[in-house]
Amino acid sequence: MRALLQRVTEASVTVEGQVVGRIGPGLMILVCAMPGDDAARAAALTEKIAKLRIFRDDAGKMNLALPQAGNAALVVSQFTLAADTSRGNRPGFSGAADPEKGQALYTRFADSLAGQGVTVERGVFGAEMQVALVNDGPVTIWLEN
Repeated sequence: MRALLQRVTEASVTVEGQVVGRIGPGLMILVCAMPGDDAARAAALTEKIAKLRIFRDDAGKMNLALPQAGNAALVVSQFTLAADTSRGNRPGFSGAADPEKGQALYTRFADSLAGQGVTVERGVFGAEMQVALVNDGPVTIWLEN
């Protein structure tokens, strides 16, 4: 799985004019399931994310993990993280898992992150979404397993 993490002061996702997920301080997580991914990979990635010490402690150092900081996560499915731009000018997305598997792993990922003690808001799988965020730092981290 691939994930792009952005530390945010706030983030929201809107579908058809309705806000479906909103957080204050925390992580905006764009996630993409790839062929060969399974529930174990989703769980391993959420464990890594929940343990990343990327939030400031009282001394201002990046020393706290998401649950320790008491922050939330907004998880949005993003198949375009699988973009292949090696040929031509139009990206190919055949590197993403098929929609049925992608949706199952997206759900598993979000549920697993919630199981790590994180408040999780979600986008809508497969929907046209508008994502708004204020990147904090900025801190942006790419993870792949």
